[in-house]
Amino acid sequence: MLTLVSFVVTLGILIAVHEYGHYRVAVACGIKVLKFSIGFGKPLYTWKLKNKSTEFSIGMLPLGGYVKMLDEREAPVDPAERHLAFNTQPLKSRAAVVAAGPAANLLLAVLLYALVNWIGLQEPKAILASPVAGSLAEKAGLRGHETIEKAALDGDELQAVRSFEDLRWRLTQGGLDGRDVMLVVGEGAANPGQTLRLALSTLGASEADAQLFRKIGILGPWTRPVIGEVMAAGAAEKAGLRAGDEVLRVGDVAIVDGQQLREVIRTSLRQPGGGAAPVAPQSWQVVRGGQTLVLQVTPEIKSVNGTMSPRIDAYVGAPPEFVTVRYGFLDGLWQGAVRTWQVSVLTLRMMGKMIIGEASLKNLSGPLTIADYAGKSASLGWSSYLLFLALISVSLGVLNLLPLPVLDGGHLMYYLWEAITGRGVSDAWMDRLQRGGVAILLGMMCVALFNDVTRLLG
Repeated sequence: MLTLVSFVVTLGILIAVHEYGHYRVAVACGIKVLKFSIGFGKPLYTWKLKNKSTEFSIGMLPLGGYVKMLDEREAPVDPAERHLAFNTQPLKSRAAVVAAGPAANLLLAVLLYALVNWIGLQEPKAILASPVAGSLAEKAGLRGHETIEKAALDGDELQAVRSFEDLRWRLTQGGLDGRDVMLVVGEGAANPGQTLRLALSTLGASEADAQLFRKIGILGPWTRPVIGEVMAAGAAEKAGLRAGDEVLRVGDVAIVDGQQLREVIRTSLRQPGGGAAPVAPQSWQVVRGGQTLVLQVTPEIKSVNGTMSPRIDAYVGAPPEFVTVRYGFLDGLWQGAVRTWQVSVLTLRMMGKMIIGEASLKNLSGPLTIADYAGKSASLGWSSYLLFLALISVSLGVLNLLPLPVLDGGHLMYYLWEAITGRGVSDAWMDRLQRGGVAILLGMMCVALFNDVTRLLG
């Protein structure tokens, strides 16, 4: 139920803001708006504001919306009202009305990011877990438990890192842009103040997936190697592990953090020749209530997202250290604008890479994935939901600016042609372009829906 409610609320807010952008600028330009609808199909509720001619309605299908304006191309217009029709307006007014929808979504994202910045968000500290063996992080000299104070993409100015999520975002940008990332380690490291370079330019990454971060070697924040919740009848319970046990060693390997312990479990299936064999019992040295115990733990092979992997059926690693990330009014607003710009650019780059085949079409997501993430983010609290809403608002704004004839960007493309040539697109070409745009959009929707179903079934 939470997923459904969150999904409907998400769509309602994003659609209402988008259409209100069109409506508000149309009214400001002196255009008569006949109808403002959130959703399609049979109206569930209709109303009019006092002294306003616009009819407002909520449709049965909340998968879009529209603003219907007075227009001679759609119906006869009283000569006395011809100056109020959309098609009679100057080019700059028509372009402003069309661009106002996506602009409203981007502005909403700025405000949502700013709101989270003002409220404050609990995020893990930028203390690094042990790097993946052979990764860029290990090659750069990181060993785990370093605090990252500053970071920057190669060529940019170093900026303070407020949390692990802040660091992860910069690594994502560097990986997808093919730019190295500079890190400044803080107190507690072997060489405090040292600047390290992560050679992300060598990765040739096209997607910000789990494999990218494994290659980088920074998978999560540092945590104590403590056993959390133990599942009934799992390998951990069978071995005698209990919640609160701190792991010191697994065989001959000294364990320093939760990430390393997870890696030891995950790789226990691997053999020197590259093959796999049943996992042999492992000797675990743990501390429980001040006493040191040695337990024999045998991870069980289970399917995880279609891949057979060793598991112990217990939460591994204590919760990380958290810090409250909060900004002042102006800083929070500025950071909201910066994050909206960064996400917009990243979205466009990913779309471009998908078009030229450098990124997989699996990155496209549809309504099922949006609904799933809406429910999950809502269950985590207001801040997480607002961040999710901001991300989808950016995506909607950017998508609508694409030069596809059925989208706002397509209409802006027509107006650009009109501005250059002095004449509008002919009806024949308009019809061809509209048909082509619909075909492309339907194709994208089919791919996105297929990806949704594949993710949920996987």
